This record gives sequence, structure tokens and C-alpha cells, in this order.
Amino acid sequence: MTNPVEPPEPVGRSVPGRPGRKLGPIAPSVGSAHRAWLEPLRDTYLTSGLTLTDLSGRVKFAKSKLSELLRGVGLYPRWETVLRLAEALDMPNWPLYRLWRQAAFEAHKSSEWIERNVQRPTLTTTHTAPPLDHRAFHELVEGDYLLYAQVFLNDDERDAAVANTLDILWLCWNDALSSHDTRRFAWNVLRATVMTRTPHLDGRPQLGCAAFDTVALRSLTSQPDRLQQITESLELFQAISRLPDHQLDVMVLRRLCGFTTEKVSALLGTSLATVRSDERHATRFLESVLCPPPTEGTTP
Repeated sequence: MTNPVEPPEPVGRSVPGRPGRKLGPIAPSVGSAHRAWLEPLRDTYLTSGLTLTDLSGRVKFAKSKLSELLRGVGLYPRWETVLRLAEALDMPNWPLYRLWRQAAFEAHKSSEWIERNVQRPTLTTTHTAPPLDHRAFHELVEGDYLLYAQVFLNDDERDAAVANTLDILWLCWNDALSSHDTRRFAWNVLRATVMTRTPHLDGRPQLGCAAFDTVALRSLTSQPDRLQQITESLELFQAISRLPDHQLDVMVLRRLCGFTTEKVSALLGTSLATVRSDERHATRFLESVLCPPPTEGTTP
């Protein structure tokens, strides 16, 4: 079992030209939790029009060290430096702090190390409320996002993935609002966050968590029937994992979460026609895998 490749950095936005050396990419060794706050921070810097010299003057930190931080190189950064960058770039510090704290544990930092980083009065992190439209969006989609994530992750990982998704969206909410479709932008963030936590086999996500919590399975009381249903579910989920990403999402939402076509369209930010087409093509593929036609020369 292997881990998935980290999601690519967001594309599609023009980056203003700036003098000096171009900022290098995020280091491949950066983990998913670290990347969750680093990518929005980098994106905000890259679209700000500031140079590293400008940023260095604002945060009173060496350019070489800023470059390392923005590429995820070297030691895990202290909250003081991240907070100064957030203030210089006018980013909300509360969701950034929560993501930074979680990534610190992933980097094997102790609770004592984290607390020492935030105890100084000058490093106070204010628990602020998100924008009203973000809060409304949060309330609208959180339950549905949890159901999708549950198919791939255990309860703790599911909750963390959805919480991270909503914090990342808070950090880049203006980008979400200015995108072609906010719902589609948000779904891409959710999917990338869930998939970085999902076990993968041969590059495809595993749906094992869903196999033991399906409606069909819960309705069975006979042990032989339950074992048969588990076997059939595992075969189905293995086949679903081979679908293209868009078709996989549609089938998970339609067949495992039980959402209507209209609900799926709203969650994904795609048209009804696209959802129906994806479901139709996915169904044909699954039927070909699970119920192949008899080979020539065999009797039915």
C-alpha cells in the first residue's frame, strides 16, 4: 500500500512579474498537513506583487530564510515567523494557526514546543469568526463533506480532513469567490485534502471504510448473508476505485452516500447533464467488470 502523490499546486491564476530570483517549488518531502497551510500562504505571497525583499523588510526576516519557509525547506517554522508573514500578507491568523499546529504534530513537535511558540504576548492568536458568506457555506456543506470523507477515512481522519478543508477555504476565500464556481473550487480543496489522507493501492484510492457501513449490510442479520454482502461490497469498491476521478466522485455520492442527482450537481459545482453522463459511463464500466458477458463457447 502506497501513499498518493501530493496534489499539484493550484493553477489558473496569473502571477504578477517581480524582480529577483523566482521562488522555487515546495519541497517533495513536505507532508500533507504542512502543505495545507503552506500552499495558501505561498499563493497569497505570489499574487501580492511583493518581492522577497519587500516581504523581508516587513517581517524583519532574512530573504534566504523566507525562501526556505515558503518552500518548506529546513526545520519546521516557528509560529512567530508564520504569524508575521500572515500579518504582512493580510491573512486571517486563526485558521492558519490551526493548520500550523496540526502540521507541527505531524512534524513530531511536542505539545510543549507548540505551547512555547504561542505563549508570548506578542504572538497572541485571535479566535476570530470567518466571513459571513464562508460561515453560511460551511453550514451548508459540512455534513455532506463528512459523508463523502467517511467513505475513505476513519472518523478521526474524516473530521480532520473536513476541518482542514474549511480552514483552507477560509484562507483563500477571496480566490474561491472569484473562481468560475465557488462550489467547484471548494470541492477540489475537499477532494485533494481527503485523498492525501486516503490509503492508495497502485495509485488508486481504497474505499475500505465504506465496505462495513453500507445500508445493505446494516439491514442483514444473518452472519453468512453479512459475509456475502461484505465480499460483494469489497468487489464493488475495488471496481469503483478504478474509475476516473469525476466518475468516482459521482458514484460515491450517488450510490454510497445516497444523494440525488441534483444534490450531487450542487456539491460538485457541475451541470446535471455532466453528472448524469458520468454516472452512465461509470455504471457501464462497473457492469463490465462485475458482470462480464459470458465468453464465447460457454453456456449461460
